[in-house]
Amino acid sequence: MVLLLIPFLVKVLLIDTGISDSPLEKSRQTIRMMNFPKRYLIVILTFISTCVCYIERVGFSIAYTAAADAAGVNQSSKGTILSTFYYGYACSQVPGGWAAQKIGGRKVLLFSFVLWSSTCFWLKLDPNNVFILVVARLLVGVSQGFIFPSIHTVLAQWVPPHERSRSVSLTTSGMYLGAAMGMLFLPSLVKYNGPNSVFNAEAALGGMWSLLWFKYATDPPRSEHPKASAAGFGESLLPMRDQKVKVDNGGSAVKAAKIPWKRIVVNLPVWAIVVNNFTFHYALYVLMNWLPTYFELGLQLSLQEMGSSKMMPYLNMFIFSNIGGVVADHLITKRILSVTRTRKFLNTVGFMVASIALMALPIFRSSNGAIFCSSVALGFLALGRAGFAVNHMDIAPRYAGIVMGISNTAGTLAGIVGVDMTGKLLEAAKTTYSDLSSPESWRAVFFIPGLLCILSSFVFLLFSTGERIFD
Repeated sequence: MVLLLIPFLVKVLLIDTGISDSPLEKSRQTIRMMNFPKRYLIVILTFISTCVCYIERVGFSIAYTAAADAAGVNQSSKGTILSTFYYGYACSQVPGGWAAQKIGGRKVLLFSFVLWSSTCFWLKLDPNNVFILVVARLLVGVSQGFIFPSIHTVLAQWVPPHERSRSVSLTTSGMYLGAAMGMLFLPSLVKYNGPNSVFNAEAALGGMWSLLWFKYATDPPRSEHPKASAAGFGESLLPMRDQKVKVDNGGSAVKAAKIPWKRIVVNLPVWAIVVNNFTFHYALYVLMNWLPTYFELGLQLSLQEMGSSKMMPYLNMFIFSNIGGVVADHLITKRILSVTRTRKFLNTVGFMVASIALMALPIFRSSNGAIFCSSVALGFLALGRAGFAVNHMDIAPRYAGIVMGISNTAGTLAGIVGVDMTGKLLEAAKTTYSDLSSPESWRAVFFIPGLLCILSSFVFLLFSTGERIFD
């Protein structure tokens, strides 16, 4: 399914670039590398990587929920296991950014995929064997924690500023397509082949992507972008090396390349990104991990019987993420708005509309109403990513992986707090209301991320900037 989208992905990248797409319209055969900029291939491969990663995340939630329900595991214990991934994920975000900066995002990304794919291949799901599950989810979390800092480092090297919004949006939209595909296909895989079949499928996908990345991914050559250094991308942003400098006596000494950690950590625009990343992932991870439970216990619906409608929230994210990227690049390229105002505008619209939809979600008691509300919420959250999620490369293109690592650590903490706390909220609601079928049981679950969306949008309005801060 992902391969069938390649013509669409290329067209998104070609919008307003001045590159003719007429060869694509004449033929659906393999894209000729002579006429196809290498950076587009890199973006498409990173898109597929995020797609595969989120198939894995949704897949574990679906497979474990089915196995845990069959074994009689309570909601609080389920929340603990589902949140374990995020502990490992949080620990490796900043180290992942540092490793990508020093070693190179391309190599770190390959290592990450090989590690988590191998873990999935060897895992045998047993909800009663808590120790094995915890270790496996921690390991997958640590390995996947390197992925997004590495991707941002790679994209900062390859993608020129006027293409960044749509390239980053396209890459991250793979997360939502992966989640949609997981929601569509994996429940049936669990039903007919058992929960363990999910992990075998995920390992196979991860292995195939690793082979593609190993074969086709490279670092950007200087000839690819002769003006790259002045524009703030390309070879000038390759891994930092220690440099030899001349000294007064005619000899030379090694000067270590330094990362301005203190300036990054105390910078208010960086914190604006961090706060919004926390909110985005709080809402996303709560819905990703608990929406299946809401459908089944809150609305008394079967995931299998819902058919393709259950994938609509994530498919909406895929669509709106790309709309946001194209709109942002259009506003910036045509000089309708400055980079700063573009980021603030899209971030605010996305988060404010999402907050309304999240708070309204428990009111709708039908399948169509719940799908509509969750689709609006997740779609506009994805639109908001054209604001805060691209801002790493605006303010710090050289250190994009590190800033991404810091902000994604906050996003991962949101997963730990949100997923685990939701389990406890539902366990308390079950005690109060006897079951989880009433809207009151779920009100706090969706009100909290809705309120966070409002607060974080104001933080971004006050403190963010689109100007380059770090050289």
